[in-house]
Amino acid sequence: MKKTLLVLLAGLFLSTSTFSQENEQNSENQSFNEVKLNALYLVLGAFEGSYEYLLNEESGVGVSLFLPIDDDAVDAINYYVSPYYRFYFGNKYAAGFFLEGFGMLNSIKNDTYYFNNGTDPTFVEENITDFALGIGLGGKWVTARGLTGEINLGVGRNLFNTKEEYDNDFVGKLGITIGYRF
Repeated sequence: MKKTLLVLLAGLFLSTSTFSQENEQNSENQSFNEVKLNALYLVLGAFEGSYEYLLNEESGVGVSLFLPIDDDAVDAINYYVSPYYRFYFGNKYAAGFFLEGFGMLNSIKNDTYYFNNGTDPTFVEENITDFALGIGLGGKWVTARGLTGEINLGVGRNLFNTKEEYDNDFVGKLGITIGYRF
């Protein structure tokens, strides 16, 4: 009985060691950096660029920067910077379906009309900066040459400047991105 148990433990240890060595060999051949551009936002008149560092075969950390190009297309958002963590469920290295947790430092323009005792309304434009936490999901595809394609969707809630007269309780992320893994 003891001998059988030792043989099973040794077999388990050896198979785990072999699996770890295979993963180390696979990760040595991997590229760990990605740069991406959100093509959907470019069409809508804004720029969103992202950088992601792949921690291992199932997770990565990154940051996105959003800036409007055309003020008429995206009239409320001044900018956002969004760090994120992703957990991947695919068979390829850091690809396939993923879940994302993100933070977002965002700035918006808030236009408010105040009516005082029947007089003409007073128009006030404010820039409001806030920080949000959120979750998202999506899918990533990677070619053998390192080209990436991605679709993602996320929603978060601002934590600080959520007054009733402001319409900025929630933030969203939406992307159809193309990029390169190197």
